Amino acid sequence: MRTFLGLDRWDRRRTTLADDPTSVSLRRIRTALVGLILVIGLGTVGYLVLPVTSDGSRFTLLDALYQTVTTVATVGFREVHPFNDLGEVFTIALVILGAGTVLYNLGLLVEAVTEGNLRQHLERRRMDRQIEEMTGHVIICGFGRVGKAAAEHLVATGNQVVVIDRDIARLADHPGIPHLIGEATGDAILRAAGIARARALVASLDSDAETVYLVLSARALAPGLVIVARARTAGSKTKLVLAGATRAVNPQMIGGRRLAAFALHPDVAEFLDVVVHDEELDFRIEQIRVSAGSPLAGRTIADIDQHAPDVQVLAMRRSGTKTFSFRPRGSDEVVVNCVLIGFGTMESIEALRTLAQG
Repeated sequence: MRTFLGLDRWDRRRTTLADDPTSVSLRRIRTALVGLILVIGLGTVGYLVLPVTSDGSRFTLLDALYQTVTTVATVGFREVHPFNDLGEVFTIALVILGAGTVLYNLGLLVEAVTEGNLRQHLERRRMDRQIEEMTGHVIICGFGRVGKAAAEHLVATGNQVVVIDRDIARLADHPGIPHLIGEATGDAILRAAGIARARALVASLDSDAETVYLVLSARALAPGLVIVARARTAGSKTKLVLAGATRAVNPQMIGGRRLAAFALHPDVAEFLDVVVHDEELDFRIEQIRVSAGSPLAGRTIADIDQHAPDVQVLAMRRSGTKTFSFRPRGSDEVVVNCVLIGFGTMESIEALRTLAQG
């Protein structure tokens, strides 16, 4: 029953948060600061209410606060008013309680600084703000071998990436990549990763069952999002697409086909591999969507050659269709929301993309 209701997952998440050294250290510091404030408040109220002076005079609020702070800090400048026996006893108790609280706070602060917990907290805050400002980024859920390879390629090609994984140790070698630690199937962490502003989501969790649940959650939160899911078995590809994945990929199948391609057609396979995956090569094959406000809308393929002569349009897919028109003719019309597959230099591709976006 606990598994069905999701309570086991919540228990794991709560245990993870409780075991996080940074969270534990910050909670201890907050508790100690609250204790210090309570001690100062108690001392101030005590000097205001109790008859602690020998001459019968009363403390003002500022005098009481001043006397409390100097007593707790063990500075010992002067007594605002001379104390009677009750005042001396109250001050002794305040010194013991307050000095202990101050020393405990100092010890926690030194521990936080020397162990790096405070630095980690500040870095976490900076990373959260960085994620909040992202738009058009790619969310990668699962930072195993497949997720790590996808992230490294996306970063190398200049794309923004947010990684979600339950195991922080997987990100030890990539501390600069913005990330969130937790269960990627949760709606809250997907929202924190900016799923509403993301360009795409890559689902590569440890099991197909988790990946299906993630795809369902992501599709419910972002109906128009491009979702690429890793299928561990060939049979799960169909289920992932039915769950809402834009594309389901089986890395073993793709790897086997590439091995066969290199064995039979090594030059062709190497050319495609270099053009698609080599970050250092200036030539690229990219997809470009024509928006409604683009000057290319309603024009022809021949007009594209005039605006971007260094880009060769290899194929075109019209809106609402699943098939490509290979080697479109110069008289073919460029319609709104069609996708062009272009081959050319990065500058020429970006120039054409700017025209396509209007």
